[in-house]
Amino acid sequence: MSEPIIQTHELTKTYGQFTAVNHLDITVNKGEVVGLLGQNGSGKTTTFLMLMGLSLPTSGTATVAGYDVVQNSKAVRTVSGLLPDGAGYYEDLSAKQNLNYIGQLNDIPKLEREKRITEMLDVVGLTKVCDKKVEQFSRGMKQRLGIAEVLMKRPKVAFFDEPTIGLDPQGTKDIRDLLLKLNKEQGITIVLSSHLLHDVQQTCQKLLIIREGKLIAADTIENLSNTLLSREDLVIEFELTKTPAELLRELSTINGVTEVNQENHRLYVQMSSNLAREVSETITKHKSTILLMKPKEYSLEEIFLRYYEED
Repeated sequence: MSEPIIQTHELTKTYGQFTAVNHLDITVNKGEVVGLLGQNGSGKTTTFLMLMGLSLPTSGTATVAGYDVVQNSKAVRTVSGLLPDGAGYYEDLSAKQNLNYIGQLNDIPKLEREKRITEMLDVVGLTKVCDKKVEQFSRGMKQRLGIAEVLMKRPKVAFFDEPTIGLDPQGTKDIRDLLLKLNKEQGITIVLSSHLLHDVQQTCQKLLIIREGKLIAADTIENLSNTLLSREDLVIEFELTKTPAELLRELSTINGVTEVNQENHRLYVQMSSNLAREVSETITKHKSTILLMKPKEYSLEEIFLRYYEED
């Protein structure tokens, strides 16, 4: 049975006349990896700050690991960690010294602190450069150090705000793999925001999509895709041995076929009802062989844009 570890009820944050987060109701279950998606200014960072007890809500409530973010904000910060977008480091200190300072800030005793520093440097792959000054680190190495700082508290929940921004493809994959490893091996519940939707699709089990501070969708990628499929015309994807122009023209004339598109080596036939049989017979009539035939699957980018464009 799913056990909620993050819950909000009508969580709201206003700055004067501007509403950054608007009556947000979300639930994240223990052990999940969840993507928080939204355009710039949609309220993602403000939500993270409130869930960490670093910014007071204007109204509404939120709990993290059972602690109220207002009444028990210190306890919240004990069981959760945040890697903010553009996190700063002490550039003239080494990785080990940065982690030692973080440990001191969190009142971790010296012997335990030293043990955790060694462990976390190994977890994020920085052991060999632990004595090198951070000013000499690449952006990817700094992101690894930031993750190690979050882990120093052995958190139950970790928030990552754009953890792969500015990284090359290999660096992005390394961070993504590291987050999945932490979730699987240490059971850390992870909530991350990212503009790299492909990486979110590869990493997250569930999505929370917010627009202008409001939650507009919350579900698995598969369920969100199925919801869109149920609302729209059926689109069937084909891979054929050949797609002559006369075939495309005839498919377009079938009653109920609303659109025919060819992209790369795939053919997409949109229809108002299931006309798979008629379409298949027409393809065969033009002496083309069907190599693949399946309902079109929505990419995360398509899901995100469709939900965002809805009124």
